[in-house]
Amino acid sequence: MNVRNGNKLNRLERELPEGLLVDAGWLEARGYSRSLRSQYVRSGWLEQPVRGVFRRPRGVLGWEQVVISMQTLLGLPVSVGGRSALELQGYAHYLSHSISSIHLYSDGKLPGWVAKLPMDVKFIVHNRARFLPPVEMAEGPSLESGAVSAPEASLPGALRIERWGQWKWPMMMSSPERAILELLDELPTDESFHNADMIMEGLAGLSPRRLQRLLEQCRSVKVKRLFFFFADRHRHKWLDRIEKSKINLGSGKRMLVKGGKLDPVYQVTVPEELDGF
Repeated sequence: MNVRNGNKLNRLERELPEGLLVDAGWLEARGYSRSLRSQYVRSGWLEQPVRGVFRRPRGVLGWEQVVISMQTLLGLPVSVGGRSALELQGYAHYLSHSISSIHLYSDGKLPGWVAKLPMDVKFIVHNRARFLPPVEMAEGPSLESGAVSAPEASLPGALRIERWGQWKWPMMMSSPERAILELLDELPTDESFHNADMIMEGLAGLSPRRLQRLLEQCRSVKVKRLFFFFADRHRHKWLDRIEKSKINLGSGKRMLVKGGKLDPVYQVTVPEELDGF
């Protein structure tokens, strides 16, 4: 290996942390040609989980490394949300030791190679701005230590940073306030009323100011009505600080459960075993 290629390898070791992923375009833009990438793979300095994707070897590839790589190195507008964000922030009554799926919220389609990665976890991708306000960010989180103080740092769009692993890498995910609305959007087809009710019961510490902003901007009448239905059931203190008059709850009935019970306050059908109080 000549001196020039040796210097490039040293630079790669600085710019690409062990275990994280980049694509061929990322390497090409930094001067790593196809032949040089192939040389690195043959020599074991890089491994190729799927075609066109590379990483410096370190253990088994986990979903966290994939998400952090997309957010930081590749700059893709994607975040962890919904049920996954709530579970990871401790708002689930139980968390399985073997996670089978992770809910991601993105501003657009993710690269095709994401679904081809050799992992046991499946990514379920949602449109991040379909019914909630768009997330306007100049850039994603930085891998630099201390760039964002975790876990308290808040980002635009009611997102936040959580740190992962021994290097405390940043992972961008929905705040609990945004995540519960994302979860309610999945009812009744892809999420259960029972699970939503159990999670809402534990959300005693939500920010009423953040909730107010999200609910006023939310474009889904179903989500807003379900939010207040569950909030009324559990009577959290933050509910008194939300100005419901500023939130458009639409008109007419919403049949969500065939043969269910119509809630008289929010005009949504819910399972028989639930009521508004």
